[in-house]
Amino acid sequence: MKEIFDHVSDDCSKLVTRRYSTSFSLGIRFLAKELQGPICAIYGFVRLADEIVDSFHGFDKAQLLAKFDADCFDAIKHHISLNPILNAFQKTINTYNIDPLLVKTFLHSMEMDLDKIEYTEDKYEEYILGSAQVVGLMCLYIFVEGKEEAYQKLKDSAMKLGSAFQKVNFLRDLSMDYQLLNRSYFPNVDAGNFSLADKKAIEEDIEAEFMAALSGIKQLPKSSQKGVYLAYTYYYQLFKKISKTPPEKILAKRIRISNPRKFGLMFSAVVRYQVGMM
Repeated sequence: MKEIFDHVSDDCSKLVTRRYSTSFSLGIRFLAKELQGPICAIYGFVRLADEIVDSFHGFDKAQLLAKFDADCFDAIKHHISLNPILNAFQKTINTYNIDPLLVKTFLHSMEMDLDKIEYTEDKYEEYILGSAQVVGLMCLYIFVEGKEEAYQKLKDSAMKLGSAFQKVNFLRDLSMDYQLLNRSYFPNVDAGNFSLADKKAIEEDIEAEFMAALSGIKQLPKSSQKGVYLAYTYYYQLFKKISKTPPEKILAKRIRISNPRKFGLMFSAVVRYQVGMM
């Protein structure tokens, strides 16, 4: 029975989420039970695409990504894939009537990572749209259970949250992206000579997006609000830690929050949520 394979596929997406991201795994646990599987399916799909372009060195990344792209849309069309991650993803896309254009836009940004690009402001915005904002929109479809009016109302906030998360990732990973992958996403910034002025300008942009995103989180359905707020709390605290770190240290190491600290942040976020102090 396909139902058994669908359950196995869901389990595979949940395993990928747990293995790759402690913070997202914790946040997902605070979503309503019926939302957890679909959000893991989105994460599993995004993670595999990201691994192709970031980690599978020594393999033909362009070929792997093209195959992944073709297999993805074949799965969405035929409602099945023998790749468990894609099978879980297609089920989520079809169940919530998620616009396939969002998927195509995401995969386009992954293609951008295959080549060295000098990021202009336009290219930067194009990459952020595909790599982060449309992922936020895919999740929003799930949070509002496919209701178009609610989706349109919260669309801008979801895009801001995805963008803020991604830009924090860019700052956190600046050293690895520049030194290991020969990438630099921030336009008009020389990553090799990352200055305090560069850092402050980027941080002002991120701070504004976090504030705009929080207003949207406060309007989410209760089924998803707590889990999204926990993810927001973690990323905002990571951002604040990065903000206090000198540029030269950003270039020297990847800034992290320890697992005990993550659990502490999650606990305090739950308390604030319960008493209505988001």
